[in-house]
Amino acid sequence: MLSDELIAAVLQIAREAGQSILSVYDEPVELTVKADESPLTQADKASHQLIEQKLRELTPEWQVVSEESDDTVKAKRTVLPIYWLVDPLDGTKEFIKRNGEFTVNIALIVDGFAVFGVVGVPVQNKLYWGGKEYGCWLQDETGSRALHVTTKSEQAMLRVVGSRSHVNAETAEYLQKLGEHELVSVGSSLKFCLLAEGKADLYPRLGPTCEWDTAAAQAVLEGAGGKVETLEGQPLRYSKPDILNPWFVASV
Repeated sequence: MLSDELIAAVLQIAREAGQSILSVYDEPVELTVKADESPLTQADKASHQLIEQKLRELTPEWQVVSEESDDTVKAKRTVLPIYWLVDPLDGTKEFIKRNGEFTVNIALIVDGFAVFGVVGVPVQNKLYWGGKEYGCWLQDETGSRALHVTTKSEQAMLRVVGSRSHVNAETAEYLQKLGEHELVSVGSSLKFCLLAEGKADLYPRLGPTCEWDTAAAQAVLEGAGGKVETLEGQPLRYSKPDILNPWFVASV
């Protein structure tokens, strides 16, 4: 179990990373395109540098693996028993659109499982955090409160969340087979957080995501009593040779 002091320090790092993003939120976007054709902004870089430095100071014995780390560092994660897995700005497309639906994701991976995670929502000044051993918590301007998923029997209509920027035919077909449901489109790892907060029931992702996109939010959702499984019904795992996740479904 992580100590209360360590958890508080990681929450503060996520908070400061969010502030570094907001400090350039209203400036013109300095946009470059990475080799995988994903966008990269000055906000991604600033958040990455802050998180990497602060986590190294906090836990020098644990490697920091970030979306913005070089390929050598990313490859190491397959043999590390414990490490931080970070997406310094999840939802760069949403950041560029200025819709506020982007997050800071910090996860602790132990033996291939996301055991603890923090999801910061800078524009909303919110921090979601937790894991199976920690429960799930939301910290905002009013204080902290515990979260738990809402079971389907507690509400009439199946509430489904989907990606705002990534929609494909496979997902459309999956949704069609669900029958009657309410669909809400949201960017970044906020989709998991809506399930954790009891505001949604299902998040099917039949499209590409990377390990850093999901780890922190998976821990948060599992802390709230939810689950994230592959289409074969297995828990979503980390430290795989392929950084891409299989298709998965997050549910309550």
